[in-house]
Amino acid sequence: MQSDRQERAFELIAGDAALDLVNTLDWRFRASGAEELLPSYGALVGFCEQSGVLTPKQARGLRRETSESAREKALRSSCELREAAAEFLYATLEERKPAAAAIAALERFFKDARKLQRLRRDAAGLLWDWPEGELAVELPVSALALRVEALLTNDRLQTLRECGDPGCRWLFLDTSKNHTRRWCDMKVCGNRMKARRFKALHAAD
Repeated sequence: MQSDRQERAFELIAGDAALDLVNTLDWRFRASGAEELLPSYGALVGFCEQSGVLTPKQARGLRRETSESAREKALRSSCELREAAAEFLYATLEERKPAAAAIAALERFFKDARKLQRLRRDAAGLLWDWPEGELAVELPVSALALRVEALLTNDRLQTLRECGDPGCRWLFLDTSKNHTRRWCDMKVCGNRMKARRFKALHAAD
């Protein structure tokens, strides 16, 4: 089991945790293969904490989970959720119909997550929340599912874009003034593609 203390720092550039989740399968379109950024349950919890899906208190509680089989099941479920969301989102960008299996999986994740929540009262009124003191190992899956649901049922999806690097294609919400953002990160993919164009231009001279 990978130590939870070996969690990486995630590059959260998408403008929404649901898209950052999809981006945790890095280089998914690269010819030489993708890179998994969620190799362990500890990495999953770390991602959820860094992206604000879980509170630091919740993350600490989940790191104390000792059942390896339960951790592995939750990790597999999170990756299944990620790939179902990815299928829907890339289908949206490509203007094609998403696979029926992806829609069915998303519906199942959304319904299961809602079943775990409890309605409670606070100073502002009523809100849905997770039961105190009953943090299950599956909490990251449920919390992420609700973030995915919130995005896929929101008109913010109209600003969905993908990185212009064909091997990367990380997803993000384009909130730039003129909606002209092309890269997940100008310092990474933007500069890489500029260098490729420069090399190709001079090779033709």
